[in-house]
Amino acid sequence: MRDRQPRSRERKVRPPLDEAALREVALSYVARFATSRSKLGQYLRRKLNERGWAGEREAPLAAIVEKLADAGYIDDPAYALAKARTLGSRGYGERRVAGELRAAGIEEEDGAAARDLARDGASEAALKFARRKRIGPFATSPPDRRDSDKALAAMIRAGHPFELAKRVLNLPPDFDSEV
Repeated sequence: MRDRQPRSRERKVRPPLDEAALREVALSYVARFATSRSKLGQYLRRKLNERGWAGEREAPLAAIVEKLADAGYIDDPAYALAKARTLGSRGYGERRVAGELRAAGIEEEDGAAARDLARDGASEAALKFARRKRIGPFATSPPDRRDSDKALAAMIRAGHPFELAKRVLNLPPDFDSEV
């Protein structure tokens, strides 16, 4: 039997980025992921920190981001709406949606339609969350005081207002209308 030497897992040192390589990295990222201007800028800064900069001038991050936005590869309002739809379909509330939009660097005016969508679908999202977590009317057994408190806290962490969370959790198991 042959003795095998463990292969060293040394990473190849990648060359520092120049302007063309930085544009290629940005284009590759927007081709794979829906993103916002801010998130793309953060990604490019991280890549510059990892690989370094070989250009003579400062890295044109803002210009690259704006060029991709002008070309239609980045659309902050559309990204915000998609994020709101996704979070709403998973049962998250308006506060959670607003927090995710802030984290993605979405400006207030670009995220207005997304916040409106979350506000309009608040009851439906709260019911989806309760169904997914099997709490409130979807619980398999009547909750005790501790379980009720935990369920309420979970709904609030999910971004639902206190009053809506209480209404959903107090629904009977055989409810048939909206909250």
